[in-house]
Amino acid sequence: MRKFIYNKVSKETISNLRKVEYEGRIFVIISPKEAERAVNFLLTQPILGFDTETRPAFRKGDSFKCSLLQVAAPGCCFLFRLNHIGLCPAVVRLLEDKTVLKVGLAWSNDLLSLRKLGSFKAGTFIDIQDMVKDFGIEDQSLVKIYANLFGQRISKADRLSNWERDVLKDSQQVYAAIDAWACIRIFEELKRLKTTGDYELQIVSEEKPTNNETSIS
Repeated sequence: MRKFIYNKVSKETISNLRKVEYEGRIFVIISPKEAERAVNFLLTQPILGFDTETRPAFRKGDSFKCSLLQVAAPGCCFLFRLNHIGLCPAVVRLLEDKTVLKVGLAWSNDLLSLRKLGSFKAGTFIDIQDMVKDFGIEDQSLVKIYANLFGQRISKADRLSNWERDVLKDSQQVYAAIDAWACIRIFEELKRLKTTGDYELQIVSEEKPTNNETSIS
């Protein structure tokens, strides 16, 4: 079935879409020893999705370092609590790896945050924002790109929550996992569409919803 994609997706369109659910397993990593085991597993996987979270600052002059590195593999996601373990050797090994396909979104910004914790030479990463341009997609946010390709809404309810709290809430864990996992899904779908050519780009105006706003994919 030919897929219709859009150069832009409106917020109104997205608000009417079904919320994304994450069904994979989530592992929270709070020690260097756990990180070592997690990275050993992750580097055996065919593809990894990456993202980071930082505690938001609500007062002028306040700032916080990167709190969380989330790394998704097919079927699971590992949440590395960097405010507990920092850039331990295992995390550095993962970030510097050049053997496993790794994807992220606006990953250069994440790298800047991670480098405030320590130095490392980043391995090879593919940025989804670069990929979508080849399809005529102008949106750059994960929420809009995912909605465009799959007709579902990624909730951002926990984006401004405290990522340095002692124990992450279940909703925070799911939020973080979805952001990394979604990078894998988007990459694989873009790769499929590029290979098959089985899509058609629809041009819509800046702020108008698509005609079939509950099933845009």
